[in-house]
Amino acid sequence: MSADASRIVGAIDRNSGVAIYIQLREILRGYIATSCPPGAALPSERDLAERFGLARMTVRQAIDALVGEEIVERVVGLGTFVRKPKLDLQVKLTSYSEEMQRRGMVPAAKVLSFEQTAASAFLARELQLEEGTPLVRFRRLLLADGEPMSVDENFIPAHRVPGLLDGEPPTSLYNVLSEHYGLVMEWGEDMIEATAASPSTARLLNVDVGAPLLKIQRHAFVARSMVDYSVSYYRADRYKLWVPLQRPGARTARNYGGGREH
Repeated sequence: MSADASRIVGAIDRNSGVAIYIQLREILRGYIATSCPPGAALPSERDLAERFGLARMTVRQAIDALVGEEIVERVVGLGTFVRKPKLDLQVKLTSYSEEMQRRGMVPAAKVLSFEQTAASAFLARELQLEEGTPLVRFRRLLLADGEPMSVDENFIPAHRVPGLLDGEPPTSLYNVLSEHYGLVMEWGEDMIEATAASPSTARLLNVDVGAPLLKIQRHAFVARSMVDYSVSYYRADRYKLWVPLQRPGARTARNYGGGREH
């Protein structure tokens, strides 16, 4: 039996009316909460079975329950590991940096491109402009605690932000648009879909090619004028989408936290 298994506190009460696998599940839940950081390996099923005097099938049932709750995950050929918690991704016109700091994480961004480009037929259609219109392209890799979280790419009509490219890339695009250009994003439309990581995106996000991602396309407006079109790719293993709903005519919705950087 491994040293890790021997350190797990708790015992199975065979006279209890609670199923044995549920008792073990709760023992393991407590052990994970107090002793296992994200990414830590759990003792093997064999070691757990020996530690608690149980059949491996019962141990497997307890671990299956924790897998279903997304507390642990199995990696074929390697074992069972404590999952990194997924961050709630509430789609709002708000700051990624502020949201990561609220969660106790250190935000950072790596600029991949900050340049002028001409609107392709696709971008012209999305931004409701003429093809070839000059655009500012701003592409970044967003990180939290040094780990890649998403790849964001924004396209803004260059005539709306004269001189933007003359300075350093902004740490918060929407703050610069508001403070320097008077462009306060008032509303937006998002299209959210599942997609698979391309080789280039997988390399940036440190995931396997074909890994599931959340893709969010946004059109952001000032009054009736579209100012920003963006595409973001979020790691599906680090985010879950949270969409508060409200019945029309009901009282004002709660001010939920969460957000997406721009």
